[in-house]
This record gives sequence, structure tokens and C-alpha cells, in this order.
Amino acid sequence: MSGYQKYKEQTIFSMSNIELLLLLYDEAISRLSKAELAVDDDDWNTFEDCLKRVAKIVRYLSDILDMSQQPLANDLWRIYNYLIYDISRVKAGWKRQKAEIGRIRHILSELRDAFNGASQKTNDSHITARKGVLG
Repeated sequence: MSGYQKYKEQTIFSMSNIELLLLLYDEAISRLSKAELAVDDDDWNTFEDCLKRVAKIVRYLSDILDMSQQPLANDLWRIYNYLIYDISRVKAGWKRQKAEIGRIRHILSELRDAFNGASQKTNDSHITARKGVLG
């Protein structure tokens, strides 16, 4: 394994859960942008590969949901399943469905921003004011 590969692996293993989640969203969003460019270039291999990877990421996000967290987990599960369905429609329709890629990217971006915002609020709410000694 090269030094760069070890560095990447160590970086990933040292990330928090929210950082890993945001990384997954970022990768899916990036792949959707590449798929859009691939349609313009008639590069169907890249297009297929990008959408396949996005579908895998979204399936993974669906699989790791903690279903005991009702109703949020159910809502996310429905969104993820819709996205998987929509990705398969885009793959089947290619140029006809190009506009859908931007819509899927927008939904994933909104989810990413929501998780990032929630993470920031949770981190901020755990900071307590310094208390003096009473008595």
C-alpha cells in the first residue's frame, strides 16, 4: 500500500460519524455532477459508472438508518428509496432524464446541509457556561 493510500485510510478511520456521513453525501453529489457532464460528452460508460456509484451510496445511507428513531428514519428511508428509483429512471432515459440529475443532486445537497446544520447545533448545545463555586 502506498503512502498516500495509508494516509487516506488513516484520515477516514479518524473521522467522526457525521464527517463520514457528509463525505458520503459529498461523493454522491460530485458523482452526479460528473454524470451530468458525461451526458453532454456522450460518455455513457462514465455516466453509468457515476449513477451506479450514487445508487450504491444512497442504498448504503438507507441501510445504515437507525429505524428506532421514528419518524425521521422512516422519512429518510422513503426519500432514499425514491432517489434510488429516480436514479434508475435516469439511467434508463439518459438524455431525456438529464434534468432529473440536477434535481437528485439538489435533494442530496439539501439533506447534506440539514445533517451538517444539525451537527453544528448539537455541537454548540453541548458547550456549557463555566460555573463558579457556590457556597
